[in-house]
Amino acid sequence: MSTTTKKKSNPLFEILFNVIIPSLILMKLSGDEHLGSVMSLIVALAFPVVYGGYELINNKKFNFIAALGFISVLLTGGIGLLQLDTRWLAMKEALIPGLIGIAVLVSTYTRHPLMQKLIFNKSILNLSLIEQRLQERGNEQAFARCLMNSNYFFASTFAFSSVMNYVLATCIVTSPAGTPAFNEQLGQLTLYSYPVIAIPSMLMMFGIFYYVWRQIRNMTSLKTEQIFVTSES
Repeated sequence: MSTTTKKKSNPLFEILFNVIIPSLILMKLSGDEHLGSVMSLIVALAFPVVYGGYELINNKKFNFIAALGFISVLLTGGIGLLQLDTRWLAMKEALIPGLIGIAVLVSTYTRHPLMQKLIFNKSILNLSLIEQRLQERGNEQAFARCLMNSNYFFASTFAFSSVMNYVLATCIVTSPAGTPAFNEQLGQLTLYSYPVIAIPSMLMMFGIFYYVWRQIRNMTSLKTEQIFVTSES
């Protein structure tokens, strides 16, 4: 049996390389006495680009979300280096989560909704037992509606992120692109987006997982340890 183990991403490193270091560089080193506005932007953006590239190469698997993040960073760099109007930055900030939300929504009308792939799979849940209980109790259609609803909820988290990204970018980044003030505000935007957008979005996700778990329990009368795959399984 092939036992190729892939190292899981370290959340601390993800925050460090994608949020904290770039934010500090933009906020503290954008002045002419340090790196300057252009070089500080290039250096700051290099961290998430290199980290994202390393993750893609290390996992040897195309990741749609990682690819969108990579494009997002390049677009941010392009807006700053080409000194485009800051409205383009706000639009870009809203575009990425908006596209993901649309993809999630479209998947609802396919044979494989995204939430079904994320949650209802045999690496997480004891599918054979759950499906057996659903069939015995005649709850297959009801559970299918539950998964459909969870997909809508999942899409709504990206809609929330898209709107909040636009509002935050419009409120924080007001200086002309290519200036030290723009870089500093870009750093603030990156830093503030975590508590204002990322954490609420994560709480919404936990709410969706909780909803699906409760529905499985109610429709199958299984205990939690029977629902999830254990290390001994």
